[in-house]
Amino acid sequence: MTTEAEIKQALASVKYPGYSRDIVSFGLVKQIAVANGAASVEIQLTSGTPEIAHQVKAESSRAIQGIPGIKGVFVDVRLPADGARSSNPQAAWSNQTKVPGISRIVAVASGKGGVGKSTTSVNLACALQHLGASVGLLDCDIYGPSIPLMMGVHQRPTVNEQEKLVPPSNHGVKLMSMGFLLDGDSPVIWRGPMIMKTIQQFVTAVAWGTLDYLLVDLPPGTGDAQLSLCQTVPLDGGVIVTTPQEASLGVVRKGIGMFEKVNVPILGIIENMSHFTTPSGERFEIFGHGGGKAMAHKLKIPFLGEIPIYTEIRAGGDAGVPVVVSHPATAPAQAFLAVARQLQQNPRLVI
Repeated sequence: MTTEAEIKQALASVKYPGYSRDIVSFGLVKQIAVANGAASVEIQLTSGTPEIAHQVKAESSRAIQGIPGIKGVFVDVRLPADGARSSNPQAAWSNQTKVPGISRIVAVASGKGGVGKSTTSVNLACALQHLGASVGLLDCDIYGPSIPLMMGVHQRPTVNEQEKLVPPSNHGVKLMSMGFLLDGDSPVIWRGPMIMKTIQQFVTAVAWGTLDYLLVDLPPGTGDAQLSLCQTVPLDGGVIVTTPQEASLGVVRKGIGMFEKVNVPILGIIENMSHFTTPSGERFEIFGHGGGKAMAHKLKIPFLGEIPIYTEIRAGGDAGVPVVVSHPATAPAQAFLAVARQLQQNPRLVI
């Protein structure tokens, strides 16, 4: 297993441009994290130009890639703001408003786990693509990535000539997930700061190309990681996924408060698992019904629609072929397509 010491030793071979000393002895390597063959490094330059930063990043990446067992490398090289030394881990993002080539970035969030947020994200991405949009899907659940399974993609990203990750794609949607960089069920044991740096690079160091929408599947909850992510990624809006039951609705308000705290506009609420209809036509409201719509009305937030419980939705996710792709004319797919149309009509997302 590769250690931080091995990565630091490899970086000691990288000379600062124009000097005989290396970036480690200069004290420019600030953080190193490695897990399951994926390495993440932060380098803070005290002076220099974008050209120097590019050279340091390229040489550092090559040095780390030469270590046996390393399969994924993320190098974040930061220049000081206005020539001054900066210790702010988000300084590089402080003035950024848009990622080149991406028209709209939308977060899909839930106050709690188990409400079908990732299933909704996958089918919503495929629905937008089905409606003619160019779409990317970023899986920000670093600890429990599920997008690779649900989208049927298990290949590792390649690296282009600009040293950016080339996102794999399936069903017409470009994808990025920590799951692409892990071996099997290997866990990620990283602390918050390294998680955030990885997410930043998943946005800025990935060759997304031209996209109408980049959907960001946030991890469940409203903790520091989610707040930091919302402050880091230039979001155009957030969508809340909930079930009708009060236990889920109670934390919807927390999710909404999270977006409000970081000045991210709320684009709407989706009520998932709204009801179940048996083959004979009998309807059961297993988790209650109408709670999401009532909450949206109460808070004056757009209600994007209901997603009933369908076996086909679960089966599509397990098979890596979302129901919107496999059976677009069926009721389960049409439910997601209706939500996608509602989302597209939001004035904030008009392209």
